[in-house]
Amino acid sequence: MAIGVVMHTFDVQLADLDRGVYEDLTLRLGQHPSETTAFLVMRLLAYCLEYEEGIAFSEGISATNEPAVMVRDATGRETAWIEVGAPDAERLHHGSRLAGRAAVYTHRDPAKVLPLWAGKKIHRAEDIVLTSFDPGFVDAVAASVERRNSLTLSVTEGELYLDVNGTSLSSAVHRFGIL
Repeated sequence: MAIGVVMHTFDVQLADLDRGVYEDLTLRLGQHPSETTAFLVMRLLAYCLEYEEGIAFSEGISATNEPAVMVRDATGRETAWIEVGAPDAERLHHGSRLAGRAAVYTHRDPAKVLPLWAGKKIHRAEDIVLTSFDPGFVDAVAASVERRNSLTLSVTEGELYLDVNGTSLSSAVHRFGIL
């Protein structure tokens, strides 16, 4: 771990009724000094909403050749490349080719993120989904994050209900095709 990294622990009760995923997780995330808490929250939400066997965080913001979150099968081959923020088209192209499935989670305005990829060469762009949340939701979650966190996350009918350290929040889960 790099000097200045702040470790956060999240005890998560995950109930994604839309996908039939129910798990109790203990996750440790390192927050690099140049990483905002909102970006950390987006990594956590991407992990939870994409949860499946073989999912893992990368080394974080310092891992330039890996996505924020990835899924590997039992052989170690990457099956999902999950980015956070607004990656460039070349990075999405690479991830989609490598893993076969790519996704992007952003706390930015999708209307400002989607044009970044318009007209660019991206492998299987028609299959890549951009996920965002209601304005202010991620910042409200970030304001509630501490070093040790208790999190209950439920998803039903495209609505996310979150309790983080006693603060209850909700947001629609907005999904857009990048084409």
